[in-house]
Amino acid sequence: MNESTGVPMSWPGDQPTPAGRPDAAWNDVRHWMRPGTLQLQSLPPLSLYIHLPWCLKKCPYCDFNSHEWSATAEPGSALPEAAYLEALRADLAASLPLIWGRTVHSVFIGGGTPSLFSPAAVDQLLGDVRAMLRLEADAEITLEANPGTFEKDRFRAFREAGVTRLSVGVQSFNDEHLKALGRVHDREQALAAVAEAAQAFDTFNLDIMYALPGQTLADCEADLRTALSFSPPHISIYHLTLEPNTYFAKYPPALPPEDEAWDMLDRITGLTASAGLQRYEVSAYARQGHQCWHNLNYWQFGDYLGIGAGAHSKLSFAHRVARPVRVREPRLYMERALAGNAVVSAEEVSRKAMPFEFMLNALRLKSGFTLLQFMERTGLPLSSVAPALAQAEQKGLIARDATRVWPTERGFDFLSDLQELFLAD
Repeated sequence: MNESTGVPMSWPGDQPTPAGRPDAAWNDVRHWMRPGTLQLQSLPPLSLYIHLPWCLKKCPYCDFNSHEWSATAEPGSALPEAAYLEALRADLAASLPLIWGRTVHSVFIGGGTPSLFSPAAVDQLLGDVRAMLRLEADAEITLEANPGTFEKDRFRAFREAGVTRLSVGVQSFNDEHLKALGRVHDREQALAAVAEAAQAFDTFNLDIMYALPGQTLADCEADLRTALSFSPPHISIYHLTLEPNTYFAKYPPALPPEDEAWDMLDRITGLTASAGLQRYEVSAYARQGHQCWHNLNYWQFGDYLGIGAGAHSKLSFAHRVARPVRVREPRLYMERALAGNAVVSAEEVSRKAMPFEFMLNALRLKSGFTLLQFMERTGLPLSSVAPALAQAEQKGLIARDATRVWPTERGFDFLSDLQELFLAD
């Protein structure tokens, strides 16, 4: 499970975009700046997402674009760090016309398992980013890391390379549950990795999962108490779900009953609050000042440029919002990025779909969104969502005042039902 939510769970085919189609002009800013039906008065903040696609082992619940290195490489061969960094540079260079003059406020290096890359490679990658983009001086730079790639001082080396925030994919501290999840690390490795993350970084995140095969309420509480013993400033906590096109979807394990999963969530919410962590998003808990800025930008319908194998982007222009997607298979991505042709599709978000796209993100936040934010980031009038807002309020799923809309506790519990009210007819 990746902390970053900017990479959707489903992936298009890795087929080239036919010449002559509108999305063949994905990197032609004139194509995106032509007149259209939306009226965006200003552009939202911009983030950069970088996808490093390889893992030591594909987890049975994971449907992110991750590839086992051992399954795609010659025995004993090393990760193609230099070749992949060269492809990322070419991909970023081809994308620059779409974001000229815009400042990047955060960088998220996700995967896959980015911590498989050496600190020297990460240092070079961030150097390339700084050389090519206008990066905010105090930009948040997150790297995802797994305990299975941990070795002494490796996390400190990532900090020295310029990473400001580490996200550690622990998932559980229970050896039986880690084995059931197909993780390559054990409890002792997880404890050692989190201890070094806490020493090396002022801000770090722990990924934890619950409702695992064979997990009891006491097991869940033990995991959380262990995580909280390290005083993490941020925790992302996910209910294990059986996603399509995964091993677990084909061979589903026995999961705790739904009522037990709700009890686990109640216990999680209580324990995190007692530890000074506030639930600011459906799956995210943080101390004051340690919310993940990068993910907040996603949830507030900000823009992000995604580079790397299978990366998705969301980019706004004066009259439209575009969603370019990179080719998924790593070696094909490297070939096509070097040729300036890494994008396989670049769809435009339709005017009818825009309210749902916005609410799919913004309603995940406990604080919701401002009415001005909706108009600025969708280019739509409030009348476009007035009936759905009235229905949501009548059902007790949202509350609102003259300037802001936010989900109620019931809305948080039944978020999918709330979001579906904004689907186009």
